[in-house]
Amino acid sequence: MRWCSEAISVSGAHALAPASLLCNTSSVFQFQKSFLKLKFNNTFSSSSLTHRKPLAAQAQASIPRDDFDFVVVNFYHFVFIKDPQEEVAKHLSFLELEGLDIHGRVYLNEQGINAQYSGPSKDALAYVNWIKEDDRFSSILIQISPSEIGHAFPTLKLRYKPSLVQFKGRISHLPLLDPSMRALPLTPSEWRDRLEAINKNDLQSKDYPNRNYILLDVRNGYEWDIGHFRGAQRPNVDCFRSTSFGLSQGETTSSDPLSNVDKENANILMYCTGGIRCDVYSTILRQHGFQNLYTLKGGVSHYIKNEGPAEWVGNLFVFDSRLSLPPPVYYPQATAEGGTTLVSGDGKFAKCYTCNAGVSELRHRNCANLDCNLLFLCCRKCVKDLRGCCCLTCTTATRLRPILNGDQRYRKWHTYRDLDLQGNIKISTSSPVLTTPQIHLK
Repeated sequence: MRWCSEAISVSGAHALAPASLLCNTSSVFQFQKSFLKLKFNNTFSSSSLTHRKPLAAQAQASIPRDDFDFVVVNFYHFVFIKDPQEEVAKHLSFLELEGLDIHGRVYLNEQGINAQYSGPSKDALAYVNWIKEDDRFSSILIQISPSEIGHAFPTLKLRYKPSLVQFKGRISHLPLLDPSMRALPLTPSEWRDRLEAINKNDLQSKDYPNRNYILLDVRNGYEWDIGHFRGAQRPNVDCFRSTSFGLSQGETTSSDPLSNVDKENANILMYCTGGIRCDVYSTILRQHGFQNLYTLKGGVSHYIKNEGPAEWVGNLFVFDSRLSLPPPVYYPQATAEGGTTLVSGDGKFAKCYTCNAGVSELRHRNCANLDCNLLFLCCRKCVKDLRGCCCLTCTTATRLRPILNGDQRYRKWHTYRDLDLQGNIKISTSSPVLTTPQIHLK
């Protein structure tokens, strides 16, 4: 599968992912040998944008840490915004006047806001605390995770966007502002109780699985490949915009967990990274007659922070430069003595795309062939033998990028294309050892 250009607004999802941090609470994240204590402040007055300097100073005072420790912040909220273009201008003005170092994606429209961004903790929290001053956003669930690589996004995209998440036909017509049209959110503990009961029942009667409960992964297949809830079927989807579970008319397919189910009696348990994809898709399913819909509040990231990796296998895919996060990022107790990660179920489920051997490093890479760019899992032997390519054919391509090791990632495709055209980078196809300097994603 190739990178979906949807630039998830999240998710998990976004939205997109990381550890959740509720209002009026403190959370402790471990940064190697030091600990970071993040605290949200809800005592700000509902003053206008003129009180920006005191706000930044107050946020800074509440964080006893070095300014250069970075975090990733994720949140979304469905709420009516009368003039989203004006709202975008207000956000841009605040960031500019405060001089905040923020990179990421912040999208606003008439249906609300969807944000995933990184920055020094002082700046990141100053921004979200300012947002929470607004009564429309005071109750949003904020999710925060550490970023040891610094910025997890290359630039800032803060703008109006017709759809908060990308879906075929867009979502602006959906009644997302009506909570009754979305699935019923389950707390992490409620989700765990139901999932443990379902899996226990299915393990005792494998030939007759309980069709009254269906666990639906509303993510992409490549996300499932590095981590998922036990019992969830791998979604045959490479882009959320093309998701069609339960939408076929009378057609039964093995790739659709919702095909030919009783829409009135079946209990659909939906999950994604941060929650927004489930809220959107559950609204679509509701319009197609599904009655009993449940979502995991705050997504997988919020669940792991509260319940640990119970019933979860592997890592969590995130749509930023970190790509893959192990449970201890959210739940330090998930690391046992000796540094091993505690997971439930088979920890060797991930397979190498090339040789089908077990993969211990749950992190995707892009094919070194610039014109392929396939996103895939690969064992270290195949990375070396195929020089970072996904197959033997790609090793003979005319435009190959250098092999990247470990957590390194290629920059955007166009960066290598432009550099090649300008003669600033040597693309080699013959030598197995590439001497081109390794390029890091910023």
